[in-house]
Amino acid sequence: MSSSFLSVPVLDYSLSLSSNTKAGFLEQLRHALLEVGFLYIKNTNIDDELIQKVISLGKAFFDLPEEEKLRLEMKNSPHFLGYSRLGNEITKHKADWREQIDLATELPAPEPTEPRYRLLRGPNQWPPESLLPGFRDTYTTYIDQMTDLSTRFVSLIAEAIGLPPNAFDKFFWGEPDPNSPPEAANLDPQQNPKRRRQDKLKIVKYPDVAALPSSSGNATETQGVGPHKDSMLSSYLLQATNHPGLQVQNAAGEWVQCPPIPGTFVVAIGQGLEAMTGGVCVATTHRVLSPPAGSGARFSIPFFQGVSYDASFEDMDIPEDVRALKREVQRSANAGELVEMTFKKGRYETLGQATLMNRIKSHQDVGENYYPDLLRKVREMAAKEQETGQFQA
Repeated sequence: MSSSFLSVPVLDYSLSLSSNTKAGFLEQLRHALLEVGFLYIKNTNIDDELIQKVISLGKAFFDLPEEEKLRLEMKNSPHFLGYSRLGNEITKHKADWREQIDLATELPAPEPTEPRYRLLRGPNQWPPESLLPGFRDTYTTYIDQMTDLSTRFVSLIAEAIGLPPNAFDKFFWGEPDPNSPPEAANLDPQQNPKRRRQDKLKIVKYPDVAALPSSSGNATETQGVGPHKDSMLSSYLLQATNHPGLQVQNAAGEWVQCPPIPGTFVVAIGQGLEAMTGGVCVATTHRVLSPPAGSGARFSIPFFQGVSYDASFEDMDIPEDVRALKREVQRSANAGELVEMTFKKGRYETLGQATLMNRIKSHQDVGENYYPDLLRKVREMAAKEQETGQFQA
């Protein structure tokens, strides 16, 4: 068995809904989890009319006047939500040539008494309804539907590796604020905005290389977003235009194309899931290359399943036969790109602490405004990384 895959598998999600076909689906899913870490899913029952509205309104956002987009800049939000101008985000110490807005489940900001990492949760910065009618309602509905899909899908992941369907549920809900009244602590976490998980998404525009500054690099292979692994449990990418550019790296270090397929989402396994399963589920390195000159902008809308930032690094009790199957998958420790790892056991106590440092590393303007002490630590670690060639966090 080898993890040097040459293509990304396509799974029919509807097969998981019937007792007659579910076992076969779980077998396909197990293969994708252990050997690839990436897959397409189709027939998810997400309303197609909603998807088309999400795409059209997402593209329209970037046509807003520059001053309106800058009014929503992420650097004005301690929650890392809002607009990022072209080249503002950093991956692997290089600028990502993309323009984007980050949105999330609408939640209130934490109280001052709560742990600092909970500032990762908070309200969105929305464009005015008068400028982009229907944008907020459409994206709120889409986030809600993707939250339901991702929750169902992670339960299938659990079953595929021999765990109970609810094995990951405990990672979704935060601990109650110790200063809250007793009745608040006893609320169903799904109904308590202080404990409800916050899922996130980005609307991303990758200009073609002809529209980029001359300093952006090699015009034939420019970094739309650099090699990285997604955080948390799972992510679900809607490729909104018919551009190639998304590439996944196999264990041999080869870049495998992941082209748009109509009617699908691309699912990536996150580092959180890899850490919790002791490496049984693999988070795979991927990147996006800027579109070629003259091909126009590439648009994509990735949805990131949230977890409780209070969760700790806890190994799941994976059945030994699944662990043995994983050991058969031959992987080279030195193959492929060296990428930043969000989660390192022993460095941080909670997922929130690790995620906050990772977000500051990617969005240093937010760090300058709200987390200057942590930004200094991030820059110290980055200097060591440049010196040693080993990622520190």
